[in-house]
Amino acid sequence: MSIPEIIGSIQSTYTRVVCMVCQEKGIDYRLTEIPLRAPELLAIHPLGRMPVLRHGDVELFESKAIATYLDRVFPEPYVFPSDPREAALTEQWVSLANTVLDRTFIRTYLMAYIAPGTADGKPNRSAIEAVLPEVRMQVGILDRAVAPTGYLAGGQFTFADINLMPMLHRLGQAPEGGAVLAESKHLSAYYKRHAARPSFVRTDPPAGPPRRA
Repeated sequence: MSIPEIIGSIQSTYTRVVCMVCQEKGIDYRLTEIPLRAPELLAIHPLGRMPVLRHGDVELFESKAIATYLDRVFPEPYVFPSDPREAALTEQWVSLANTVLDRTFIRTYLMAYIAPGTADGKPNRSAIEAVLPEVRMQVGILDRAVAPTGYLAGGQFTFADINLMPMLHRLGQAPEGGAVLAESKHLSAYYKRHAARPSFVRTDPPAGPPRRA
């Protein structure tokens, strides 16, 4: 079987997610580092976003679709549960993370640091202060979610956790986000525990701002 090629940047949270899936499953893969909207991305993703996958004659875009494909093509351990309830919980938290948390943590809060949009190039403090209540509220939701078992979906490490961990990593890199995460008893313990997983350690991006998917 050919080796899956992941095309994107490890600085992108969603590229890292797909690489973590490969690491968790022991898949031999190749990461091709490429800038956003590069021709190689546009050849597969209609908007030039990352990551995309090439595997033999299979081409896919969107991290969830790629992860689902890899989980079904390659043998266990599986990151998507077979139990109906835990499968649904996984989908639930992936959907919330991708539609709500990513927008708040990465594309609003962190972007106020990375692309401040101010004349002096300093962080956009008004944007940061405006979004912080949402950051705190959403971190609180996660804190309560992981409190019972230390996982988002049932009692095992699933794609829901893989999908969230790079977002928490980026959130913790900014001062207020790091403080909110540290103050959240259960979520901070969750993050510390899962940050020690080999899949997370081996995909740690070099210093620098995240790239948009």
